[in-house]
Amino acid sequence: MNITILYFARIKEVVNYSSEDVELPDGVETIVALKSWLSGRGDTWQKLFSGGGVVRAAINHELVDDMATFDDGDEVAFFPPVTGG
Repeated sequence: MNITILYFARIKEVVNYSSEDVELPDGVETIVALKSWLSGRGDTWQKLFSGGGVVRAAINHELVDDMATFDDGDEVAFFPPVTGG
């Protein structure tokens, strides 16, 4: 399955790019599975996506929880929680 991943705010700054197109291995079909797969990229990725910090997700511009599923060609965005003032 191929998806586009977008990174925003602090996450974008840490990983040093704002988007990437990825081909996912079989079985990576939920946000939680995607976070786990991304955590396998190394220490920086693990700190971002292994549960140490809160990372929100959206699929095709709609906020979702970690159990949400996505399909081939979807756009998944990750961003830290936003607070207002």
